[in-house]
Amino acid sequence: MSAETYLDNTGRDDVLSGGARLIPITTPKGEFRVWTKRFGNNPTAKLLLLHGGPAATHEYFEACDSYLPAAGIEYYYYDQLGSAYSDQPDEPDLWQVDRFVDEVEQVRIALGLDAGNFFLLGHSWGGILATEYALRYQQHLKGLVISNMMMSIPAYNEYARSVLMPTMDQDVLAEIKRLEAAGETETPRYMALLIDHYQQHVLRLPVADWPEPVHRSFAHTNRSIYVPMQGPSELGASGILSNWDRTEALEQLMVPTLVIGATHDTMDPAHMEMVAGRIPHGRFLLCHNGSHMAMYDDQLTYFRGLIDFIIDIDHWSSPQHVR
Repeated sequence: MSAETYLDNTGRDDVLSGGARLIPITTPKGEFRVWTKRFGNNPTAKLLLLHGGPAATHEYFEACDSYLPAAGIEYYYYDQLGSAYSDQPDEPDLWQVDRFVDEVEQVRIALGLDAGNFFLLGHSWGGILATEYALRYQQHLKGLVISNMMMSIPAYNEYARSVLMPTMDQDVLAEIKRLEAAGETETPRYMALLIDHYQQHVLRLPVADWPEPVHRSFAHTNRSIYVPMQGPSELGASGILSNWDRTEALEQLMVPTLVIGATHDTMDPAHMEMVAGRIPHGRFLLCHNGSHMAMYDDQLTYFRGLIDFIIDIDHWSSPQHVR
């Protein structure tokens, strides 16, 4: 695809705003608006990005700008309800997986995405959301990417307990657990105790050197949603999502799927490889040098693998290759 074609906005209704839109969505608590922003133009390869958290923001995906335009992939940043540029209602009943799936479907319809062009990437919590969306609506998908997310929160918690926690300073771990038991997880001390774990397994750089979009996204995370759903930190999960498990549903995913894992992730890379093997048209990408945010600490591996997957699926599903 030529640069001229990729940048052609002919017929687009979002030109005035540079691709940004506030999309109305209907919920059991009324109508709200969620923010999206389009980059590029490709009628057969459109990637919707589901951020993690829950209630982090699209901002940490901004590394995509360094890679996806050159590959000719159209992509959409999207803040889920409760996050960043989207409405942030004080409605705890809305923070349920099924309600978020309904939201993604409304966004898909508003953006005009369909089985001829729609690639969905979910990272971390976004991987849960993308999986649930695919299990309900895979007829609308051209390709699915599950990035840095296990298919079982109980298995994730066991990995944290049996593999990651023993490598930590045990005095630090004991104080973390004491603060969690006391409900003192919104304190500077609690956050400071987690820094080494985050530098080892969330993004493998000193926190001071984390890229600016990552700092911005962490600063904007809505913890009034994150904590009830995930728990207070990335050291396991203890919230609404605690019992989520879709390992027995993987064979139902018939859409081509790329599973991305990383050697130093908070998530078990062996589990993620297993997931790819059980999905009928699954593929696995291991970011050997990466952690949970492998789009930064093993960036070339991550984006080369993602781009190759999208281009391959797009090529083989094009009319000349469909009988």
